[in-house]
Amino acid sequence: MNSIKVNVTEQQLTLLDEEGKVLRQYPVSTSKYGTGCEHGSEKTPLGLHRIQDKIGGAMPVNEVFFGRVPQGSLEECRDRGVELPDDVIMSRILWLEGMEPGRNRGGYVDTLQRYIYIHGTNHEDSIGTPASIGCIRMRNADVVDLYRLVDIGSEVLIEE
Repeated sequence: MNSIKVNVTEQQLTLLDEEGKVLRQYPVSTSKYGTGCEHGSEKTPLGLHRIQDKIGGAMPVNEVFFGRVPQGSLEECRDRGVELPDDVIMSRILWLEGMEPGRNRGGYVDTLQRYIYIHGTNHEDSIGTPASIGCIRMRNADVVDLYRLVDIGSEVLIEE
């Protein structure tokens, strides 16, 4: 099973095969508030995670999600007068679950309960710089590519 490493300092996500060989590298955007695991901090959590769920595989690129439910494209949402948040979740969602009790799993630091995702964004111009509110943002085409190359259960290591 392929795995993912996210380097916060370099703002880069690396996809690795089972032997650790680099398959792909993508620029990303992690939190503008830095790293941390505390609930409500809007920071990107460090440590070992796994993909708990994959959402949006049948949807078109640039699909907007609210509460993990597809809403249509940005243009369709705007045409319907939908009030969009600043940080729109788009295209695909890889929902992360922490694997380290006390660090990113359980209680006040639980990554899954913080709704930390790898996802597409309406802010592709900020990719490569820390700009998110906790999640790992990717260009929409990149997250669609990554989505098809990983499985539920794939490990995700987030490090500085």
